[in-house]
Amino acid sequence: MTWDEVFSLVCRKAAAVLSRADIDDVDPETSLTSLGANSLDRMDIVVMSQDELDISVPAAAFADVRNLRQLVDVLHAHCG
Repeated sequence: MTWDEVFSLVCRKAAAVLSRADIDDVDPETSLTSLGANSLDRMDIVVMSQDELDISVPAAAFADVRNLRQLVDVLHAHCG
């Protein structure tokens, strides 16, 4: 899966969790927090994304994630 495909997937999951239709217009530098996601929302987005990608990423890999680009980078790095 390409980076852009993973980014699109994360945006779809974020839109579902946050009940936002305009999430496709976000920039990769946007943080989930700035979109209104609390810690549980962020966890839901990560878990749902991993489930769809059929991957398991150690929680520690997300420790320094501050924006969508970094989140997608982590997920994409674990895709086969």
